[in-house]
Amino acid sequence: MNYLLSCIIGYLLGSLPTAYIILKKTRGIDITTSGSGNAGAMNSYEVTNSKITGIFVFIIDALKGLLSVYVTLLLFPIDFVFPALALLFAVLSHCFNPWLGFKGGRGLATAAGGGLLLFPFMIFVWAVLWVIIYLARKDILFANVWANFMTLVLIFLSSNVAFKYAYPKPDSISSLMLFSSALLIMVLIKHIEPMKELFKNKSFLKKGNSNE
Repeated sequence: MNYLLSCIIGYLLGSLPTAYIILKKTRGIDITTSGSGNAGAMNSYEVTNSKITGIFVFIIDALKGLLSVYVTLLLFPIDFVFPALALLFAVLSHCFNPWLGFKGGRGLATAAGGGLLLFPFMIFVWAVLWVIIYLARKDILFANVWANFMTLVLIFLSSNVAFKYAYPKPDSISSLMLFSSALLIMVLIKHIEPMKELFKNKSFLKKGNSNE
């Protein structure tokens, strides 16, 4: 029952269609049919040309992940598996939103929000890599993909450090690797289509792109 409850908490919180609600109420825009059709912070910014809107969507999406972990920790304060499950299902329902015909965002903000509590080492590594890659390429999408991929590799290479800073403490390093890998892979899956476009247009060879 605890497993099911954790999944439900995460799924319901993650399914809040932040970008869709905000843009529909404030601009009369259906984000699922505008821009890239991605219901996330970056597309919200590109569709509205408003940094405030993009940042606001990002913060709320991050809070969905953070609250999924926090609420589950209140119920099960010493078990890693329950908040980890809640975060995975929050990202799942954000990426494949049941209220938007299983369209959604790409999961970065929601994963980062919950990861700050559960996987702080992973989030720190990802953020450092993202900044370095973005400064080198000036391409948000490129930075997103490669930061995720490289973080996945580095987490396996430094699993002892990741385990040390995980909270609550997982039962084993294998458990931590399983959940962190699943989280990163889910985000990478949502980047497959835009990456295909980058390679098709060979824009991955150019600097200064910000495709979403």
